[in-house]
Amino acid sequence: MTQPISVIAKSLVRERMRTGLSLAEIARRAGIAKSTLSQLESGNGNPSLETLWSLCVALDIPFARLLEPQQPITQVLRLGEGTKVIAEQANYEAILLATCPPGARRDIYILMAQPGADRISHPHPPGSVEHIIVIKGRALVGLTGAPEELGVGDYICYPADQPHIFKAFEPDTYALMVAEQN
Repeated sequence: MTQPISVIAKSLVRERMRTGLSLAEIARRAGIAKSTLSQLESGNGNPSLETLWSLCVALDIPFARLLEPQQPITQVLRLGEGTKVIAEQANYEAILLATCPPGARRDIYILMAQPGADRISHPHPPGSVEHIIVIKGRALVGLTGAPEELGVGDYICYPADQPHIFKAFEPDTYALMVAEQN
């Protein structure tokens, strides 16, 4: 049986980014050499059970999290969908589209696009996620292999650590983008 080093490598990078700690600090806490951790994050090496266990303790995660590949998903909500909470004393409602994982960083952008100027993005760092809501116009958005057509008010969430696209179908297409990095 072969070691699942590629899964372990991605998990180590994802979990270290989640903590916000440096490679040197995680290595120090785990009692291993920085070069060893760097090799493991690069998908090289043959880590012992003891090394992996020490890394889990340093990262404050269950052991199984290193061995379970994270399944990136795409989520689409159409205008009006989602968990809704309605105010009793005002004509006001809030619809939850997504929650923020602990330790994540979120940046918010307004996207402005024109037809013919497709934006093909290369993969961002591991664990990156993009949330997009179309404000005006229509666009093709999401993973390049499975994009979704969105209209005004539609929401999509996809793993941005894979190639993705934003293609406007109408002039002056606007969208709100929240970029999240764990």
